[in-house]
Amino acid sequence: MKALSTSVVLLVVSTIIMFTTECARPKIDSRPGAAALQVSTTAAATSSPIEKHLAELKKRLPSKEFSIVVEHPFVVVGDEPKSVVKERSEETVRWAVDRLKKDLFTKDPDEILDIWLFKDAVSYEKHTQLLWGEKPSTPYGYYSSNHKALIMNISTGGGTLVHELVHPFIESNFPACPPWLNEGLGSLYEKCGDEDGHIRGYINWRLPGLQRAIKAGELTSFKDLMAMDAQTFYSDKRGDNYAQSRYLCYYLQQKGLLFKFYKLFQANQQQDPTGYQSLRSVLQESNLKRFQKKWEQYVLGLSEGFEVRVE
Repeated sequence: MKALSTSVVLLVVSTIIMFTTECARPKIDSRPGAAALQVSTTAAATSSPIEKHLAELKKRLPSKEFSIVVEHPFVVVGDEPKSVVKERSEETVRWAVDRLKKDLFTKDPDEILDIWLFKDAVSYEKHTQLLWGEKPSTPYGYYSSNHKALIMNISTGGGTLVHELVHPFIESNFPACPPWLNEGLGSLYEKCGDEDGHIRGYINWRLPGLQRAIKAGELTSFKDLMAMDAQTFYSDKRGDNYAQSRYLCYYLQQKGLLFKFYKLFQANQQQDPTGYQSLRSVLQESNLKRFQKKWEQYVLGLSEGFEVRVE
């Protein structure tokens, strides 16, 4: 065989280099809202954290019924049809995350978190036991920092999902947040909507119990509520601590002070660990015992379906 001429050899080498370079370029999906993973085809490239996470997650899926949707900064997993899981991902998770970050949170959760949406109570209880070896303590859903997951019976509605979305954001943005505000904000958004691009909590099912406790004189003072540690706060079986915290946040929201209070408290938490002084400041109230009496009368005047703003 005759030796190839120098020009032919150069042409072949050049063609190989061009072909190899073109194939090594990562393919990028630039469509708005696309969640496609950017995967490099070079041999030296390593998987990204989200790719590694998805690979491990797929190994854990209980059955072929489950599908996965990436909804940054979460991964949504559900055993409904893929189209339904995608719709819930966009219309509940993305909707809430966008608004929570707009007004309250600047930092995403520190780790990739999974949102498990089980289609009904049977699936919820079965898979909670199968995947994590535990029985859920609530029929609706919960956030587990240990499991790095939000675990939902989505047949009960999206309100609990929005509530639980608040907790990992509090965890990463305000780790010293006391339970009253953590649960006050979470429960505020159990029933919520959009107003001018901002998330807004509405009156919900916690109101009648709170009104009963007010009439019975059973509520604790705001000072004591705000000073509760987690064990004390969550030991309340009737849910009065949740309701009192929620409707204090609701009052601040209706007065246009909620986001201002949150940011002031977050900035001053070392000097004001419960938020009590920050609350006095934003309300311009020197005596919170007197304010609580006014707040109780306000709450007694509320009824579900009628949103009362405070001037």
